[in-house]
Amino acid sequence: MRAAILCLALSALVAVPAIAQQRAPAGAAPAQQGPRRLGDFQDWIAAVHTEAGQKVCYAFTRASRSDPARDGVILTVTHRAASRDQVALSAGYAYPRNAAVTVAVGSRELPFYTGGNSAFARDGRAAVAAFRGGANAVARGPRAGGRGTATDTFSLTGFSAAYDAISQECPASPPRR
Repeated sequence: MRAAILCLALSALVAVPAIAQQRAPAGAAPAQQGPRRLGDFQDWIAAVHTEAGQKVCYAFTRASRSDPARDGVILTVTHRAASRDQVALSAGYAYPRNAAVTVAVGSRELPFYTGGNSAFARDGRAAVAAFRGGANAVARGPRAGGRGTATDTFSLTGFSAAYDAISQECPASPPRR
């Protein structure tokens, strides 16, 4: 279920930069709230949208380098009311069934599991901590069709500021008693 929700959210991310800048005409009736850009933070963009009446905040960046070259390779960190630090990678192709992906930040290796064209951090908090202290994140996983390795590099420049922006816009809910 978590993977399905994240896949749906990631599908919308490709259009976020253009959509987040659009505004409704004066006097127009409010529609379902679309993405709103919170800011550009060097190589990262922070945005918020409403999903099923709940605020969803996310920060994302596009791969600075991909081998093999392809479009739509995006790394995202998402905060929802019930969950924080959901880290997902959209590969731009469908991963082979039960594939494993590793994201390295410096010497730290972070395990990701896959579902469709996305990979998800097994420990989002650990991934966020590594991103805060790193310069680049390098994802390695099987290529489309399972032959060889795909490598994607993401700049972490601006990550901390983008993360702080989404954390301020979508603060953690107090624990229930």
